[in-house]
Amino acid sequence: MFRTLLIANRGEIACRIIRTARRMGLRTVAVFSEADASALHVEMADAAIPIGPARASDSYLRIDRILDAARASGAEAIHPGYGFLSENAAFAEACAEAGIAFVGPPPAAIRAMGSKAESKRLMEAAGVPIVPGYHGEEQDEARLSHEAARIGFPVLIKASAGGGGKGMRPVLAAADFAAQLAGARREAKAAFGDDRVLLERYLQKPRHVEVQVFADSQGNTIHLHTRDCSVQRRHQKVLEEAPAPDLSPALRARLHEAAVAAARAVGYVSAGTVEFIVEGEDAFFMEMNTRLQVEHPVTEMVTGLDLVEWQLRVAAGEPLPRAEAPPPRGHSVEVRLYAEDPAQDFRPSTGPLRRFALPDSAPDLRIESGVREGDAITPFYDPMIAKLVAWGPDRGAALARLGAALDACRIAGITSNLGFLQRLVAHPAMRAAELDTGFAARFAADLRPPPRPAPPLALAAAALELLLPRGGPPADPWERADGWRLQGAGTQLLLLGEGEARHRLRLTHAGTGWRLALAEGELALSGTQSDCALSGRRLDGALQVTLGDTVHRVPVLRDGDAIQVTLPEGRWILHRLDPHAPTGGEAAGQGRLSAPIPGRVVQLLVTQGESVSRGQVLAVLEAMKTELRITAPADGVVAHIGCAAGDTVEEGTEIVTLETAGA
Repeated sequence: MFRTLLIANRGEIACRIIRTARRMGLRTVAVFSEADASALHVEMADAAIPIGPARASDSYLRIDRILDAARASGAEAIHPGYGFLSENAAFAEACAEAGIAFVGPPPAAIRAMGSKAESKRLMEAAGVPIVPGYHGEEQDEARLSHEAARIGFPVLIKASAGGGGKGMRPVLAAADFAAQLAGARREAKAAFGDDRVLLERYLQKPRHVEVQVFADSQGNTIHLHTRDCSVQRRHQKVLEEAPAPDLSPALRARLHEAAVAAARAVGYVSAGTVEFIVEGEDAFFMEMNTRLQVEHPVTEMVTGLDLVEWQLRVAAGEPLPRAEAPPPRGHSVEVRLYAEDPAQDFRPSTGPLRRFALPDSAPDLRIESGVREGDAITPFYDPMIAKLVAWGPDRGAALARLGAALDACRIAGITSNLGFLQRLVAHPAMRAAELDTGFAARFAADLRPPPRPAPPLALAAAALELLLPRGGPPADPWERADGWRLQGAGTQLLLLGEGEARHRLRLTHAGTGWRLALAEGELALSGTQSDCALSGRRLDGALQVTLGDTVHRVPVLRDGDAIQVTLPEGRWILHRLDPHAPTGGEAAGQGRLSAPIPGRVVQLLVTQGESVSRGQVLAVLEAMKTELRITAPADGVVAHIGCAAGDTVEEGTEIVTLETAGA
């Protein structure tokens, strides 16, 4: 076994590998970019070595710098985690040339499965069923259009060189093919440095089912059961579970056999995942991920195994610890907590984690994260901030445990998909295992409902958060915010913004509390009106709000002028605004379209002076592995362009300014 292990990754997977390696008695070495100098994985490791600037292409993707770090630290093995260089055959070869063990499969297996087209040909030769499509080398638009017509619409365009939903576009009609092909190629080039694509028949209600496989260098290959990863957004997984529910015993057995056959066909070693599209009793090979998967914890929870330990032992030349998979015990479900805004088509969110509190790990709950409260979510890497993995004796119990864990999460400072995950886990169709890859889109109205106006209790809690002193009354009486007056009752106005909506609150100091009214009339309060309609006090992480005759405990998180209020029926974020500011300023700026987050402008689709229509795509911005389309909010004329294609822009940078009829 090795003595020193270098982890060529970051975030929660780096922390996960460090924990296992430490338990095995190995010394761990972390690498980090300038953006990760104070990251959790750096703090956890026995040693840490800087490898370059924040951008992954200048640090985590630099083979030379990672190998230099390994040599300098005396590391005998490198674990690539997932993402970055984990499926890079050249990196595996460079490790071998340097005399350092690569914790993963041999380069030939990575190369064979790294090309979706080549892997399809190999699987077809090995008798593994594949989806009808085109996997050829001719990549000109005319040939691809011809093949798409031969397959029949709808078709699916997929990047040949990678996964994770990058470069993947469903095309429903021939008229859309050219535009979707251009977008898929551009995305694939940015993500993998290779714009080749393949085409497949687009199945209407498929499930995404995968099989965990493991092989050693002695020729032993086994499966470790199935996982279902059908619930996705942007073609990326957001919920995974093991074992995959509602598969017939015959189909499950066929999947296990096909996965083992696929691994053996390429001389596979280490952990790998064979992914299938399943529709009814039919199953087709989709791809093989030649690395550990993000969702591997659900397999560990139902088997009791540590797959990272297995990887390290196999990389050291040891045989598999078991000759076959243990029977699965119970059920496990995992969700990915992302810094993203589901209301904005899951647009990534950046900024500091002002509040980040997750429930404690327990035998039936596993929490994995690479960030802490106060850390910043940057635009340089994937926006996943944590994984929550629950176990139960059956699927219903696992979902219930996961739902309780999500309810205990507290996040402020960035927008997250927490509410989306809570609704997903509680959804009746999820509880009934009505799974397919269109689940999130089919139930979008339930999972991403339009925002409801903040109820009176949320407005009252936000007002108290602004008015109640922290740490006792201020020493300077002029700094009091409670409306106290020497004579008479003081009245003050609060203006709270909720998206485009505005709530104007009038608070009149009365005794030890306030009377609260909205601009549109007196708040509806339960019980009889008293001379103290609103009062409250601070609790740990919450407010005790007395509204009328009813007392409520309301979790409230504040980040500057933003106040997050959580009630049983939902969560609202309200912003304190200046009630005396002149109106109209916002409308004047509606024509200026700026970058919502830092990123790179990959396309400018308009010119100055051009007339555009509402909804027209004006520019495409790439950020955090995602393409964001900047669209026209109304008909108008392009008055100014503030950047060029290829520019790297900061949040708020002008992209395009429109002159509209309203302006």
